Amino acid sequence: MRETSMVFSPFSAVRAEDFLPLLNDETLRKHLIPHPLFDVAGVRDWMAYKLGVDARPGCRVRAIFLDGTLAGWCGIQPDDEGVELAIVLAKAGWGSGVAIFNEMMGWERELGHRTILFHLLDTRPPYLSLARRAIWVRKTRLGEHPFTTYCLDVERWPAGP
Repeated sequence: MRETSMVFSPFSAVRAEDFLPLLNDETLRKHLIPHPLFDVAGVRDWMAYKLGVDARPGCRVRAIFLDGTLAGWCGIQPDDEGVELAIVLAKAGWGSGVAIFNEMMGWERELGHRTILFHLLDTRPPYLSLARRAIWVRKTRLGEHPFTTYCLDVERWPAGP
C-alpha cells in the first residue's frame, strides 16, 4: 500500500478560491459549529484571521495537503481554557487524521505546551483511545454548542509520527 504524502503549508501559500469548496462542504460542516456558507470574500477574511492566529506566540495554523490536494486545515490556537488543537479535514482525508494529530502533538511539544485541549462537537462519537490517554474528558459548551473535550498531556504523548 502506498503512503499518503502529507504537507502542511502556511495559509499565505493557499488561494481563498481553493479553500472555498472545502469550507462549504456539507459533510465537513455537519461536524462544525453551524455558520453561514462562505463566499470568496468571507474565506479571505477567515484566512486573514487565521494568519493572525498563526503569528501569535505558541500558535500554528496550516493548510493540509494530502497527495498534493488541499484536504483541510489544522491549528494550535488559543482557547478560553488554554490552547486547543483543531483539525478540519475533508472526508477524503479522514484516514490521515491520526497521522495529522500525531504530527501536531510534535508541534505542541516544540512550541512548549504542556497540555492541549481537543474539542469534538457532539455530532462525533466518543474517541475511547483518546479518553484512555486523556488527563480528563468533559462535556463542555462553546457558545450554545455541546462538545466533548479531551485534555491531553503533551509530554506523555509518544514523539514522532
